Order: sequence, then C-alpha cells, then structure tokens
Amino acid sequence: MRRLKLELATGAAITALLIAQAVTTPLWADTMEAALVRAYQNNPQLNSQRASVRVTDENVPQALSGYRPKVSVAATAGTQYLGSLTNFPSAPGSFQRLGQYGYNAPRTATATVTQTLYNGEQTANRTRAAESQVSAAREGLRVLEQTVLLSGATIYMDYLRDSAIVEVNRSNVRVLEQTLKQTQDRFNVGEVTRTDVAQSEAQLAAGRTQLLTAESNLVTTRANFRRIIGNDPVNLEAASPVDRFLPTTLPRAVETGLMENPNVTAAMYGIDVSHLQVKIAEGALFPTVTLQGQVQQAYESNLETYNAFSASAIAQIAVPIYQGGAEYSLIRQSKETLAQQRLALEQVRDATRAQVAQAWGQLQAAKSQVLSAQSQVTASETALNGVREEARVGQRTTLDVLNAQQALVNARVALVTAQHDRVVASYATLNAVGRLEPQVLKLGTTIYDPMVHYQQVRDSWIGIRTPDGQ
Repeated sequence: MRRLKLELATGAAITALLIAQAVTTPLWADTMEAALVRAYQNNPQLNSQRASVRVTDENVPQALSGYRPKVSVAATAGTQYLGSLTNFPSAPGSFQRLGQYGYNAPRTATATVTQTLYNGEQTANRTRAAESQVSAAREGLRVLEQTVLLSGATIYMDYLRDSAIVEVNRSNVRVLEQTLKQTQDRFNVGEVTRTDVAQSEAQLAAGRTQLLTAESNLVTTRANFRRIIGNDPVNLEAASPVDRFLPTTLPRAVETGLMENPNVTAAMYGIDVSHLQVKIAEGALFPTVTLQGQVQQAYESNLETYNAFSASAIAQIAVPIYQGGAEYSLIRQSKETLAQQRLALEQVRDATRAQVAQAWGQLQAAKSQVLSAQSQVTASETALNGVREEARVGQRTTLDVLNAQQALVNARVALVTAQHDRVVASYATLNAVGRLEPQVLKLGTTIYDPMVHYQQVRDSWIGIRTPDGQ
C-alpha cells in the first residue's frame, strides 16, 4: 500500500512538473522563445513568402521604366549588285544608252532614343499602384509570419501536453499493475472474488491502451514539431502565456485588431491598388506625346553615294478617338473591381472583429478551466486516497478504487490540456489583434526587413543580378 501511494504521488508530481517546470534541470534545455526564433528564421513556407515579396518589389522599377528613355541601336551590312541601262537623247530622234554596273557593300548604323513626355499620367499611376502592391505583399508576409509563430507556439505546447499525457498514462499503468498484484494476493487469501481480479485486469488493459494511444499521438506531434520548428524536440522547458502583450480589455483588443491586423491593412492596400487601376484605365483616353531622336550613318547605300549621315528630332502626339470601346469597358470593369475591394474590406473587418472576440473569450475560458482542473485534480486525489482507505476496511469494492483511479487520471489529463489551452489561447489572441510579431515577443533574432531589398532594386536602371548575387 505504501508503494501504491508513492506511485500515486509520483503521478501527480509528473503532471505538475511537465507543465510548470522541467522534470530535471538539463545542461541544455529548449525554450519557447528559441523554438519560435528557429521557426521565424528557417520555416520554408515563410522564406518562400519572403521571396514572393521580393518578386513583387520588381513591379516598382518596371513601372518607373515608363519615365525613362528607350534607346535602341540597329546596324545592317551586306553586299549588292546593281546593273542598269538608261537611254539618254543624244540628237533629235536618236538615243544614247548609258550603262551602270557594279558591286557595293551597303552598311548602316542607326541609334534611336524615344522619350514619353505625357501619357495621361499612366506611368505615375502605375508606379503608385506598384508601390501599393508592394505594401500589400508586405502585409501578406506579416500574416504568414504571425501564422507561423502561432503554429510554432501551438506545436511547442502540443508536445509538452502530449508528453505529459504519456507520463500520466505511464504512471497510471504502473499503479494499475500494482493494484492488480495486490488484488490477486487478496484473492489468493480469499478476501476478494474472481470478479475483482477481472475488473483489475480489464482496467489495466484499458490503461495500457490509453498509454499506447498517447504514445502514438506524441510521435505525430514530434513529427509536426520538426516540420514547423525545424528540429526534433529535446528537453523542452515550460512556456508562459503572453497576456502581458495584450490590450487590457476586449473593446481595446477589437480596436487594435481593426487597426493592426495585417489582413485588414492588406485589404486597405488592395483598395488603393484598385483605385489606381481605374486611373490607369482612364489614362488610355488621354493623348500621348513622345519625342524621338535618331542618328544614322550609312556607307555605300548606292553606287554614287559612299557616305551619308542624317539626324532627326521628332515630336509626336497621338490622340485616341475611338478604339472599338474596349477602353471604356476596361474603365467600367476597374470601377466594379474597386467596389468589390471595398466590400471585401468590410468583410475582413467583420471577420477580424469576430476573431478577436472569439479568441478573447477562449482565453478567458482557458483561465477558468485551469483553476477548475487544478481543483478537480486535488479533489480526485483526496477521493482516491479515501476510497483506498475505505476499501482496506471493506467499505469499498475494488471497482470503486479503479473508478476513482481513472477519475484521477482523467483529471490530470484535463489539467494538462487546460494548461496547454491557456498558453495557446494567449498566443491566438495576440495573433488576432495583429501583434504576434518578433518585435512584440522580444525574440532574440534579426528581424527580416523587406525594405532593404526594395531600396536596392527600386532605382536600378540596369543589371540582371539580384542583390544577393544570383
């Protein structure tokens, strides 16, 4: 009986220690912050999204190219044969024939510079639209960054929860094995019946099944941990909630979410892009003014001319009158797209408001569930101790003891789950308000700044290499 009580106390200690602190003090232990840093730096999905933002950055220099001159050089070279016979009047009624025959090698070199002076502000609007697309892409990156950090925090807590549940079930199996042994000993001396032994055997079999299920869940969680964080979990320390970074009230949390949630800000930039697309489409109705300068050097263009040089500067204005009506349809289409984006923004705001309220409610519920689960564990331990003492004097059956033991196991699992949900809910709420970022969490890592690449390529006139040398 003393050994059984020792196993019982050990099980309770495991539940508390795996969540509140490490079971031992290893020389090296992984922390939530370190795991989130690795996910932030190495997650392939996140790195792919960063590359996508760099792709979008190139839209700006492409739009700015409309301000810049276009220069082209053309050259021709070859050989030609010319043979001609011409009649010239030499006297009244008579002609003299003069022939011209020969080879020459015509060669030309032409340089042309074209500069657009006015195109209905299309270049300016394309540039502003490209800049808004870059801003929207950055907000999309923020969305994924926060999603990855939330996934990292969740899988970290999942592993702590599942490993704790494995230990709880392992301790339960040890207790049930000892219970079965004691029941068999009492059966041998005639204190209990064969039914009591069968009940103990059945409960032990169920406990082993629960242990196998918990171990299987832990294997899956370990694989997901490696997928999200980038390494296998080793010596994970307990993690604390991040409530300190949250607004103090639900109304403030909703207000913050409507201003800072990257889904909302990305939708706002989407409206800017659509508005500028209307302006670009309307620019097709305006005249276009261009200036073209050309220099040409020609050699041996014919048998008489050996060298010829020409230069020109021509201003051209093109006024669209009617182009089949496609330009008007495009304008109407762009306006409908703008209206659609405005409605989409309202949908995103409504969704964000609901997400913040839901996450806030789950966080408050999780706080209460932890307190209730702790009380449940304490009461279940007291109940089990009482049932065991009553069973010793014949006031309780073996089934009563087994039921009390299973109730304690369930209470411990509920406590582990509630503590897991408490931490995850705080990260989910921070994500809902748009603040689940390395800067807010104070993670010890270099923050990826998309502005660096943007500044490197924005005013680049020439060059085929990317800023990282590819």
